[in-house]
Amino acid sequence: MSEFLKVAQAAKDAAQLLAPLPRGPKDRALRAIADALVARTAEIVAANAEDVAKAREAGTSEAMIDRLRLDAARVEKIAGAVREVADLPDPVGEVVRGSTLPNGLELRQLRVPLGVIGIIYEGRPNVTVDAAALCLKSGNAVLLRGSSSAYASNTVLVRVMQEALAETEVPAGAVQLVPGLTRDSVKELMRARGLVDVLIPRGGASLINSVVEESTVPVIETGVGTCHVYVDADADQDMALSILINAKAQRPSVCNAAETFLVHADIADEFVPKALAALKNAGVTVHGDPAIAAYSPDVVPATEDDFYAEYLSLDIAAAVVGSLDEAVAHIRRYGSAHTDAIITRSQPAARRFTALVDSAAVAVNASTRFTDGGEFGFGAEIGISTQKLHSRGPMGLPELTSTKWIYTGDGHIRT
Repeated sequence: MSEFLKVAQAAKDAAQLLAPLPRGPKDRALRAIADALVARTAEIVAANAEDVAKAREAGTSEAMIDRLRLDAARVEKIAGAVREVADLPDPVGEVVRGSTLPNGLELRQLRVPLGVIGIIYEGRPNVTVDAAALCLKSGNAVLLRGSSSAYASNTVLVRVMQEALAETEVPAGAVQLVPGLTRDSVKELMRARGLVDVLIPRGGASLINSVVEESTVPVIETGVGTCHVYVDADADQDMALSILINAKAQRPSVCNAAETFLVHADIADEFVPKALAALKNAGVTVHGDPAIAAYSPDVVPATEDDFYAEYLSLDIAAAVVGSLDEAVAHIRRYGSAHTDAIITRSQPAARRFTALVDSAAVAVNASTRFTDGGEFGFGAEIGISTQKLHSRGPMGLPELTSTKWIYTGDGHIRT
């Protein structure tokens, strides 16, 4: 049996023991993990320093190194996030719906764990702990496959969590690190149908596409965000400027940042110069269509690829559209079904936009940056799903469950 199959089988065995546990043991286990992370901060930071040193030797950018780096303050923050998950309601056992049928059978649909969840992710070692905590709280075992650049960090983090769990009622095998540094281990995880119930890739488009195309395990797509802000003819232009700058520049490296803005032709002469000035002041480079480029020599002529781009940087594509329906057509062609916003004072325009735009989240007079589990009041998220099955949008604890039907009779037989 390969090393991968050993940890996958251990996770499956642990999942069967974890699933029926009530909230109390799971919450105590999560708090034990948080305490262990803090107590073993020096060990975690030392392992992380190895990863950082190797990343520097490999010429990794400082931005990526910053995402990789852990220090005492960051470990404390990770531990705090685990405690926050412990405080969240437990979705397992929740009655989704129920009734008494005309024949007297009592019928209930309950939330139950998915089983074994595989997470494939890049860069940040904090995801190792965040994902494990969310999976444990929702009664799932987890197989973690982070990037090779964080392997030393992830190895120690998983060991700390397993040793903390060993002192609790939650089986230590419920948290597993997929062994190996090569793509072979990723392939094994993607082909482990029967041992792994669902895969969730977190990262860039190439990672997500690779998992979707190659996996035989069901996949929930997360993350890629080509998000739009459409400024309607009837927009409050001051509001539109504020939202546009926030959506693009408040944190440009995340999936819910705006990557394209569209302006109705009726207000372009008034709004576009103000928008270009505000974006320039925020350090944003605008890649515009000919109508946008005509307003300023600072605009970079946009290519077709610019409108598909998830920049994750201080860049934004821009175009003038002749109508709301043209804006919707643009979004449907170039968007990633993540988050798209309309700025308008017209209720009919807002209703039409929200009805026609087929994205996981649609905002009216608000920044795209609000598409986030924490902002939605979920407390935490495993990612943002841009597909339609089995969940869509920010995935909190309930989205890490399935359901089962239980019906109870009194000697009922079917005739």
